[in-house]
Amino acid sequence: MNLQVKLLGRVDYASTFQAMQDFTAQRTAETPDEIWIVEHDPVFTLGQAGKPEHLLNDIGIPVIKIDRGGQITYHGPGQVVIYLLLDLARLKIKVRELVTRIEQAVIDFLAVYGLTAERRSGAPGVYVGAAKIAALGLKIKNGCSYHGLSLNVDMDLTPFTAINPCGYAGLQVVQTRDFNIPLTAQEAGEQLSQHLLQQLDGQHG
Repeated sequence: MNLQVKLLGRVDYASTFQAMQDFTAQRTAETPDEIWIVEHDPVFTLGQAGKPEHLLNDIGIPVIKIDRGGQITYHGPGQVVIYLLLDLARLKIKVRELVTRIEQAVIDFLAVYGLTAERRSGAPGVYVGAAKIAALGLKIKNGCSYHGLSLNVDMDLTPFTAINPCGYAGLQVVQTRDFNIPLTAQEAGEQLSQHLLQQLDGQHG
């Protein structure tokens, strides 16, 4: 499987978004797929159909309108964000199946630490009980994906109270630290990326 995993550390959101768009626009049939593991400075991102009223309070965090699906979410230090720059046609995988595989990778990763998580019909992401621990949003262009998922690891969850997370009023948000999983965002990203690779490699067998 021709795929490169890149640990990019803590990076600015806007320039990373631009880099994803550029990578996708310039890639050819031979371009290897890439997975980028990052943390971002505090930012709210508003998806294509995102409704501004889901931002409840202006707490001084910038809001960036972007081209993924979904509503508003928060990214900040201590949350790992994994961007999936994949040629879906080459992988012979459809968008809905990709979403399911991403969710399964998160579920499998958390299961290693004894945490039971699940997906919810019609609400992409991964949940522990009623609370959301991972969010997911993709853009598909010319058969290739960008954007990806975020997993709350060890962060300040307060900014989530200024929004309706993913458009759901009162949606609780949790992180791996709440369940005594002793990982930094980067460690969680590295381990989770291995589960993602297993899921993506599954259709080759």
